[in-house]
Amino acid sequence: MDCMRMIEPAPAVALMGVEKRFGDYMAVRETSLTVPDGAFVTLLGPSGCGKTTTLRMIAGLTDPTRGDIQVKGRSVTAVPIHKRNLGLVFQNYALFPHKSVFDNVAFGLKYRDMPRAEIARRVRETLALVQLPHVEDRRPNQLSGGQQQRIALARAIVIQPDVLLLDEPLSALDANLRGEMRVELKRIQRELGIATVFVTHDQSEALAMSDILVVMNQGWVEQVGPPEEVYNHPASAFVADFLGHSNILPGTVAGEDGGFLRVRTDAGPEILCHARDRAGRPVGRRVRLVMRAERLLLAADHDSGPGCNLLAARVRTVDYLGQSARYFLTTTGADGDPVAGVDLQAINPIDRHPVPEGAPVSVRIRGEDCVLLDGDDDG
Repeated sequence: MDCMRMIEPAPAVALMGVEKRFGDYMAVRETSLTVPDGAFVTLLGPSGCGKTTTLRMIAGLTDPTRGDIQVKGRSVTAVPIHKRNLGLVFQNYALFPHKSVFDNVAFGLKYRDMPRAEIARRVRETLALVQLPHVEDRRPNQLSGGQQQRIALARAIVIQPDVLLLDEPLSALDANLRGEMRVELKRIQRELGIATVFVTHDQSEALAMSDILVVMNQGWVEQVGPPEEVYNHPASAFVADFLGHSNILPGTVAGEDGGFLRVRTDAGPEILCHARDRAGRPVGRRVRLVMRAERLLLAADHDSGPGCNLLAARVRTVDYLGQSARYFLTTTGADGDPVAGVDLQAINPIDRHPVPEGAPVSVRIRGEDCVLLDGDDDG
């Protein structure tokens, strides 16, 4: 019966055809995006891609040129920031230096006509949530960078916002503390179940923290999806190149072989690629072959098995990373001659010592780990 039909809840945030232009410069281009309730959504991309402008439009700090923004099913495009019930944390934390931690956290509550006892209770509960229950009388300059970041987060969540907006909040921390804080931030977000939009240019943060990853470039949304899907199956050369380390080789579909496509790369070697990518790519079609660096394994020279590719190569340079090494390789002919060699990158775990520079190696890549993108038909 129609009256018994389940009504799906409105998403926490919905952007519908949103654009932002600054004079002749288009910062965000025709963006439609949904943030499900309770999800951790990351806007990822290089500087100038539009991610921070998008966040600022959701927050009400920047007005869109066109389009509509909804929060919990209500249009907020014309609603001022203080009436959107959003929590914000910025890169510089923006704490009040002359106020105590208690007053910093309580700031948003004091404008909600809340009884003093209720304010005190919520502040102390929130400080306990961010694991700083005994600092309410201190000033921000008496706290470490990591503690200040937690206080800024506490101030944002104490008002029980509909959506939490985070603009590179970890970027001012050192590498070790960043790693600790991203775990804590995700724990708090999970515990509260609050929809969160997180802006970063850091790939490892985006992959580790996100339920949904939104990769942006020059104002466009390039790809949206779970981190594993975006990483393993990039939808464009930009995504493949920006997210992680990829080998991207132009080539031509040469045929099929046992359920795999044969791709003749422009530099010479033929590579087998999983046939899931054959739709719309007949023989002769120009393509770009994407191979993630960590999928290329330096292996003993033996039978690679069906659907695997085995290439002879030589190590040019080694980038030692501690538990792993990033190898810069050049493929060679059967006699070791590097004529028409293809430059590749491989990232492999190591046991104390990496393969030395100049060493001949065999490189194995499974066809199912190769991704095809459309290429330039004009070559």
